[in-house]
Amino acid sequence: MSWSAKGLQHVRADFVMIACEHDVCMTSACRQFGISRKTGYKWLARYETEGLAGLADRSRRPRSSPLRLSGEIVATLVLLHADHVDWGPKKLRARLPKLGLRPLELPSVATVARLARRLGWSQTKGRGRPPRRSVPVGPLTAPGRPNDVWTVDFKGWWRTRDNQRCEPLTIRDLYSRYILCLRPMARRNTGAVRQVFVEVFEHYGLPDMIRSDNGGPFASLTGPCGLTRLSAWWRSLGIRLERIEPGHPQQNGGHERMHGDIARAIECRPAATVAEETERLERWRMEFNLERPHEALGMKTPGEVYRRSQRRLENVKPYVYPSVLELRRVLRNGCIQFQGRHVYLSEALGRLEVGLEAIGENRWRVWFCDLPALDLERLGGRFLRRQVPENPAAGNTNCNPCPDNKVSPMS
Repeated sequence: MSWSAKGLQHVRADFVMIACEHDVCMTSACRQFGISRKTGYKWLARYETEGLAGLADRSRRPRSSPLRLSGEIVATLVLLHADHVDWGPKKLRARLPKLGLRPLELPSVATVARLARRLGWSQTKGRGRPPRRSVPVGPLTAPGRPNDVWTVDFKGWWRTRDNQRCEPLTIRDLYSRYILCLRPMARRNTGAVRQVFVEVFEHYGLPDMIRSDNGGPFASLTGPCGLTRLSAWWRSLGIRLERIEPGHPQQNGGHERMHGDIARAIECRPAATVAEETERLERWRMEFNLERPHEALGMKTPGEVYRRSQRRLENVKPYVYPSVLELRRVLRNGCIQFQGRHVYLSEALGRLEVGLEAIGENRWRVWFCDLPALDLERLGGRFLRRQVPENPAAGNTNCNPCPDNKVSPMS
């Protein structure tokens, strides 16, 4: 049993005085003070060696600590944290071998985390109940290699110190987490965004698919197949389109997490002007791609995984429609010339080519590439424009062709 918590040193002194008497039994003395014989002999030996000073409590700190960080490693971690304040313990540790530390000198992640808490770099929060997440209606595409899926969105805007609005356009490769574009946009219109995509396509090539939300200029909730001028141009280049459900940004969680990193590293300390903010964002993008290790990549950097696409913008060929379709060029105002009349389709298809398929008497289906865009029906001297019913099998990828459409010439 342990000693009483009150006046331990005085109690121990009383014990050794009694135990030192020749006619006292050690077992009885220990029973009287409520301690074990082992504890009694320990304090008696300390008294005989050091006197009353030996009865005081001693430090329980270990004489040696093999896992203790050296001053050199602590200094390296402090400097590394100063350059990357938003990095966690795993990323800080993964960076140490590139700074010259040998594998046997590397501290564990838990050791780096303790140092981070001790120096106030991170705050430990209680683990509550995980938030409820909604499940997508249809499965999203899982990439198997770089350029299978790109994600695109606008980061929420903030103001620089001169009160100018800064709203970056972000484009990211889903497989490698490589940020392809991080550029503040003065305008969010189709022309400005399309010019950025032209530069990105010329530098990195074309992806197989682009995933976006349902906001402009990427998608439209009312247009045929959700197309806008921008997304129709993507589809004409042979890029498939995929959209998350409206109001469910967690379905593009990796992209939103990257936006959170930008908010913590850049937005919380805005620059003086948009020009300076543009330079800061580009430096952060290069750091994210080439220096920052990513846990989902086995602590590799996105630049070590990403490879440019072999599909080049200059090699894109026009889409070839089946010979059974009647081709029409859509005017800039969204109309086509058909049976002696101007029939409105959609401004999103302006200056692009569509195919018309007869599906009944006075009824036609309008195809844009492999997407069934609209149904037209002629009643008297006018044409009625109807949306093609969505196929439930397509899930939330409402730009994909309907595989069960038996009248489709694309199957």
